[in-house]
Amino acid sequence: MKSSLAEQKKLLELHTIDSGLARVAHREKSLPEIAEHVAVSKERTELSARLAADLGELEDAKTELGRLESDAGVVDARIARDTERVNHSSSVKDVTALESELESLYRRKTNLEDMELVVMERVEIAEAQLSATRDLDNDLAEKLQDIANRRKAALDELAQEHATLSAQRGLLEDSVAKDLLSLYEKLRAKTGTGAALFQAGTCGACTMSLTGNELAKVRAAEIDEVLECPECGAIMVRTEESGLW
Repeated sequence: MKSSLAEQKKLLELHTIDSGLARVAHREKSLPEIAEHVAVSKERTELSARLAADLGELEDAKTELGRLESDAGVVDARIARDTERVNHSSSVKDVTALESELESLYRRKTNLEDMELVVMERVEIAEAQLSATRDLDNDLAEKLQDIANRRKAALDELAQEHATLSAQRGLLEDSVAKDLLSLYEKLRAKTGTGAALFQAGTCGACTMSLTGNELAKVRAAEIDEVLECPECGAIMVRTEESGLW
């Protein structure tokens, strides 16, 4: 295929734009915020198990405290009832029995109060632990929001860069000969690089240095001859920088 030097130079511009688009695509997939978001999300997911455990501990302690308070309420009611009966009974036998029962009830009340103090301490500890875990969860939630904001800002910037490069590419495509552009796209799809500068005897696409007959063929080829690298197949664009003339 033959094409003017001016046309072939446009392929170098196209290659620069395509390289820029490739870098944008790579950066979109490898933003540090992506890995950071995954790590913090994992941390928060693991923390959710602690939250559930802390909440369960608090609920168990509150349930136990409620049971003790209910039992204490029953004991207080019985004490009040028996005290009332003692105050109004004229039977020595009944009073003796009631006083014995009251003594037992007061012991039971004391035991319940001691148990309540222990469980109330459990409730306080569980509440403090749950509060601390929730604070940590809130911190992680804020961190995730910050990461999401930074990721969006980075993606918006990359989207703008992509749009600019795409617009430049569109204009350049329209100015390149269709057969040359078709060859460029075919080679780019096959090897990843459609064209590169040939300089100092080296292909700019694969960095292979040509020697002997291969280099002699390049030197002897007409300037409008479209040459492909014998190693990677990319179009080797020869310009004033190539050092051939």
